[in-house]
Amino acid sequence: MNHAPDRDRKLLLRKREILKLGGRVTEKGLTLVPLRAYLKNGRVKLEIALGRGKHAHDKRDAIKKKDQEREARQALRRRD
Repeated sequence: MNHAPDRDRKLLLRKREILKLGGRVTEKGLTLVPLRAYLKNGRVKLEIALGRGKHAHDKRDAIKKKDQEREARQALRRRD
């Protein structure tokens, strides 16, 4: 008895705002990113933003940092 999960949803923006976001999304590397979801008056509202993907060198730095943090946590567990 639930609604179809893949049904069309309304985007409550003005036509100009929708066209502006659509144009930016078609550019290389930009995407719409959900920042926050919350309930208001029985409806789910979503804050969105435009985001640009990371470059390869940024990804390498992030992976290196994650590995170092993981190794530090493992060393602390072994100590206990």
